[in-house]
Amino acid sequence: MTTGTGLDSQVGIAAETTVGTAVTVTRFLEYTKESMKYSPGFLEPSTLAAGTKYKRVSRVTKSRVTAGGDLELPIATRGMGLLYKHMIGSTATATQIGSTTAYRQVHTPVGKLGLGFTMQVGRPEPSTGTVRPFTYRGCKVTEWEFSLSDNDVATLKLSIDAMDEATATALATASYTSAHQFGFHQAALKLGGTVATASGVTSVTGGTAVATVINSISIKGSTPLATERYGLGSGGIKREPLENDIPTITGSLKAEFSQAELYDVFKAGDALALQLDLTGAPIGASGEEDTLSFICPAIILKEAPPVVDGPGIVMMDVAFEAYSDGTNPVLQLLSISADTTL
Repeated sequence: MTTGTGLDSQVGIAAETTVGTAVTVTRFLEYTKESMKYSPGFLEPSTLAAGTKYKRVSRVTKSRVTAGGDLELPIATRGMGLLYKHMIGSTATATQIGSTTAYRQVHTPVGKLGLGFTMQVGRPEPSTGTVRPFTYRGCKVTEWEFSLSDNDVATLKLSIDAMDEATATALATASYTSAHQFGFHQAALKLGGTVATASGVTSVTGGTAVATVINSISIKGSTPLATERYGLGSGGIKREPLENDIPTITGSLKAEFSQAELYDVFKAGDALALQLDLTGAPIGASGEEDTLSFICPAIILKEAPPVVDGPGIVMMDVAFEAYSDGTNPVLQLLSISADTTL
């Protein structure tokens, strides 16, 4: 029985072979909110005509279209690989670990040229209970943010640019992979150490587990894209957006004041490695566990002011940025799960 509310909504995605050519969505995501919308542009009249003060409707023309918005979801232990690939711009595949049921994905930034996906949102209509499909083609992730707060699950927010929206495409039948969610209690943060990359996998040795109480952490990626590549002959539909400025990876920590562990590092201005690991349940009898790991080989703390805001614990809002060290990838997102494919 349908409810006619958001309880019946769905979001599905699938990688496109050709960016902008829609495909049937096959991967369905459990999510919390979305804001995808269709945004047409209009050519408006600015002419003067005696006896007419207002714009003539006959002179208004829809000229070009775009679409996009945000998607927010908890990070599951399975079914996330396709999002990781498109948000980071990786060429990762799922590689079996030995002969076990565990598979590793190693996502590092390569580029977003040729990467696009179709996204379909099913939105329930209250008056009829019908779930109406809204299908977006040529989707690219322009920004993403991983967030983790005390006593909460890990979340991901994606900002998405799309070429167009269609409402005639049939609603795909949703199916979901059984999975868990990563939570704050499964996280461990290390700073410093020696970074090395071997066989395409980056690791850190000698990192120090942070002793300071960390209440929250976020890691954010931004990839500037030329999103207005319309041109003659495009029929008002943009061509594939291309990277047109320097991408950035930034982050923040909400922490209790620590002179030696954070503030002195900020004052020194030296680069150090950051490793954040989330470790979940065992994957069958593989000897592996559900894992999500971020490694930034070279971050610099940009802000770290300790602030007295009353009689309570003195806190610090620490901001950092990741840089290329010239040897290792600026960011590695490593996922270990039972997913045999992205």
